[in-house]
Amino acid sequence: MKVLILSCDTGEGHNSAAIAICKYLKKAGVECKVLDALSLKSEKASKGAALAYLSVIRIPCLFGLIYKAGMLVSSSRFKSPVYYMNKSYSDKLYEYINDNGFDTVITTHLFPAEALTALKRAKRLSAYTIAVNTDYTCIPFWEETELDYYIIPHRDLIREFVRRGIPKEKLLPFGIPVKPEFYKRLPRQMARERFCRQYNVSLDCSKPWYMIMSGSMGYGKIKGLVRAAIRLHRSSVNIIVICGSNHRLQSKLKLVYKNNKNVAICGYCKDVPLIMDASDVLFTKPGGLSSTEAAIKSIPIIHMAPIPGCESKNAEFFKNRFMSYSSKYIRKQLKAAAKICSDDHYRSKIIQAQQENIARDTCDKIYMLLTELNGREGDGS
Repeated sequence: MKVLILSCDTGEGHNSAAIAICKYLKKAGVECKVLDALSLKSEKASKGAALAYLSVIRIPCLFGLIYKAGMLVSSSRFKSPVYYMNKSYSDKLYEYINDNGFDTVITTHLFPAEALTALKRAKRLSAYTIAVNTDYTCIPFWEETELDYYIIPHRDLIREFVRRGIPKEKLLPFGIPVKPEFYKRLPRQMARERFCRQYNVSLDCSKPWYMIMSGSMGYGKIKGLVRAAIRLHRSSVNIIVICGSNHRLQSKLKLVYKNNKNVAICGYCKDVPLIMDASDVLFTKPGGLSSTEAAIKSIPIIHMAPIPGCESKNAEFFKNRFMSYSSKYIRKQLKAAAKICSDDHYRSKIIQAQQENIARDTCDKIYMLLTELNGREGDGS
């Protein structure tokens, strides 16, 4: 068994899911590789897609309009410009798969799924193809893809995906794969002490800790949230802000709060699992992957105003199952956070809902599927 895992640099969630699968498979002794699919077209195309995505999400209303337009034109009856754009590098993808002997291809992003569909339609590809969806909805254009299987986050989404044109027999509600470090848990006090040592800060470990995560691109009204939290709580809570790749936001916050002993500002951070263990509540935009990571960590979530589109659906999915509190109003977000920290029953109810709805064995199931498919080949079936 040799597995190729395809992603794209348009948001960190797709890459994180791809890396999570790869780490699990390698530990299980499976040869696999993660690849940015657009890099096969050219490095310029890969970087261009990332820059375009970053530019659009900084204007949420524009992203929302594009998403709505996609929903209107998306159809299983005909192929979109998105399909033909990705079909343009399908020959290079075919050569890469064949030359390296991959028998299974997994994609955590729509774009490579379109290129794989072009190869499947031309009957050029014998490898199994599996899509992994990282949002709690069927985003536009999935229905025009034609892969062997589609891994989706939850069984309640089956009806939506079928309604959008994906055959029910291809849908596998395994969940969203997350990296193994999110399954480990440190006691809160130990995590807080470790964080303070590693980041050379002296936050009071006896106070509630608010973790504010703006996503890998640093999106969100973070400055307003931090300012409102300090105005409301003064020094009664600690605030840890993860700015992602938004260096400008990080610099501004560090300048404003350099003398505030209750605020710690971090940039792109690999210690997110540790900080989740240390914190009482997480403020985050409703990305599918980041929300899943938090739920697996059993940390109550406050979903901030989403980028219109799939994030709105993610927030709705979590809120409807009581796995998070969601509001676009900062004052309401802070009131909910205070209640989470003071009301054990309310907090426990959120955590219980997360445990009941979020799969914790997604990579196990993916591995079992791959083993089953590989076994079919071995049996000559």
